[in-house]
Amino acid sequence: MPEGGPDAGAVWHYGDPLGEQRAATDSAVLVDRSHRAVLSLTGGERRSWLHTISSQHVSEQPDGTVTQNLSLDGQGRVEDHWWQTELGGVLYLDTEPWRGEPLLAYLRKMVFWADVAIEPADLAVLSLLGPALADTPVLDALGLRSLPAESAAVALPGGGFLRRLPAAGLEVDLVVPRDQVADWQGRLTAAGVRPAGVWAYEAHRVATLRPRLGVDTDERTIPHEVGWIGSAVHLDKGCYRGQETVARVHNLGKPPRMLVRLQLDGTTDRPSTGDPVLAGGRTVGRVGTVVEHIDDGPVALALVKRGLPADTPLTTGGGVEATAVIDADSLPATEHVGAGRLAVERLRGGAR
Repeated sequence: MPEGGPDAGAVWHYGDPLGEQRAATDSAVLVDRSHRAVLSLTGGERRSWLHTISSQHVSEQPDGTVTQNLSLDGQGRVEDHWWQTELGGVLYLDTEPWRGEPLLAYLRKMVFWADVAIEPADLAVLSLLGPALADTPVLDALGLRSLPAESAAVALPGGGFLRRLPAAGLEVDLVVPRDQVADWQGRLTAAGVRPAGVWAYEAHRVATLRPRLGVDTDERTIPHEVGWIGSAVHLDKGCYRGQETVARVHNLGKPPRMLVRLQLDGTTDRPSTGDPVLAGGRTVGRVGTVVEHIDDGPVALALVKRGLPADTPLTTGGGVEATAVIDADSLPATEHVGAGRLAVERLRGGAR
């Protein structure tokens, strides 16, 4: 199991990490992520209240739906990221293990007179990956006729719920009472779902370019840099902390950095999260998640200077000097140019 970091105490693998990764792509695996923190919000104003202090449009989030959300500081930098599920009159938030208590404290501080109560929830997150999740044996074990649509959730008979994430391939989470975890693990294993460690989950996450709070982000990260505009930030809402930066970068500026996937030299030791990324000896970014992928070998997510060409020779700094190259397929799509930026460019063109 990992000795430190956000997955400390979790099972890293069950003896065959690459085989577990292959099962995640070819059949189905179950990853115990019960170290995540889960909160529950109740009360008639839970959605409208959270709407005012977070980046996503959730004032009327429909029952049985799932979305991502952020809390930003006054400069628009990411402080918290969570998944939220509205189901049966309760809004469930789950976040990184180390952010559970700070997020709970912040939300309670912001309640004032709103009709909302925020409590830790004794629920565990179990993640399932792979195409076989849609097969009859697994559906029978789940007690379902079919999986829900992406970004939808359904209640489970014994408590908790199942949600399907918007992802490449099939990915669902069981969010269940902690005293039922062993039962669910046994039931799904009997249905042919293979237990896998968080190594398999992290390799899948890196391959699909999904950032993780505090690992692939730092204290300067704004949502635009890591692909959270749209998925976790709604651009047509206002009145939340950090909104001005979100709007300014979208309309006038461009984010200073971009999230990319690096292919690392497999002949050296691996760099660590937080190590610098260097081009010609100059720092041009930071290393995020580092993991061994069954097909791609050693890979990492990294925040690097926006516009850095994919063919730029790179190395990592810190304790390990490894050569690296940007995966061109991971570069962001052609950047959006807002109306404000277009107006500025027209004015500059007219002044020539």
